[in-house]
Amino acid sequence: MGSAAFGIAAIVLVVGCLLGWHANRTHAAHGDIKTTHKRISGYRKTRLRSGLMRLVVVALLIVAALVSR
Repeated sequence: MGSAAFGIAAIVLVVGCLLGWHANRTHAAHGDIKTTHKRISGYRKTRLRSGLMRLVVVALLIVAALVSR
């Protein structure tokens, strides 16, 4: 009975630590919302531009592969 209780306690401790760590990271991330709210449009623009550049590069690689056949 003692080793089973130790195993259950260890599992509860690990799960509690993981949930606490994630909750701490989430709280810290949402604490910066006020400062980054004005920057979100810039982040979206950069993400869109990067995605379009990747799409163009992949399309050029596909066209180059088809032409070289």
